[in-house]
Amino acid sequence: MAYSEHPQPASETLPTMYDLLSEDPEEPGLPDVGASPSRDVFHDFQPQLLRETCQSPAYPAQEMFAGTDLNLYYDVRHPRWHKRPDWFLVLGVPRALQQTDLRWSYVIWQEGVSPFLAIELLSPGTEAEDLGQTLREVNQPPTKWQVYEQLLRIPYYGVFDRYTRVFRLFRLLGSRYQPVELSEQRFWFEELKLGLGVWQGQYQSTEGSWLRWYDAEDSWVATAEEIASQERQRADEAQRRADEAQQRAERLVAQLRALGVDPED
Repeated sequence: MAYSEHPQPASETLPTMYDLLSEDPEEPGLPDVGASPSRDVFHDFQPQLLRETCQSPAYPAQEMFAGTDLNLYYDVRHPRWHKRPDWFLVLGVPRALQQTDLRWSYVIWQEGVSPFLAIELLSPGTEAEDLGQTLREVNQPPTKWQVYEQLLRIPYYGVFDRYTRVFRLFRLLGSRYQPVELSEQRFWFEELKLGLGVWQGQYQSTEGSWLRWYDAEDSWVATAEEIASQERQRADEAQRRADEAQQRAERLVAQLRALGVDPED
């Protein structure tokens, strides 16, 4: 008898995010390896700033997913192979609306959409691989650069060195990444109607150089803390004006009474 059933899709037969590790304790730089030089507080703060300020007018918030230090499973033939970008952005996939639906990892054969942008934060332990300077070892998974460029074909790949304050961006042209010539350490993503650049300022009460998104008016997209501060300033200014108006009214009443005029008549 001929076999008539069609093969099941990979999304139904391969491991799901619930079956795959969300962390690899043998991989350097993960949260449970506190002594590793490739993991520090900067690797917590910088992705937070990217997430906070990535507010695209071209995409609803619910159609943009940003992953931070999240396992990215990319090969259906080797479902345990993964990379762990410091930050990546995917367009056209939904955010979780319920806490129970939050992703444990990002699984390509389930999501069906590769990232639009991946960002790596350079550190001494990962710099060579982040910049594509390492070669694939025999019988080992491909390098990070190879995965981003050749397997996932991520359109944009950026690296940021906070020690030198240098932001480098690569764009996928054909089958290879080509460096993008940046103007003033900035680049405008027309697809997002947002730009990404190096900003000098204070974030999380820490002064330094940070990657941050900016808008079409060339203004840095405000963080939640900055928005709250602006609202407090507006409220204080409104209260100041109200107090001044009250004082002027009281002075006018006093002047009228001094002239023998009762303002209440």
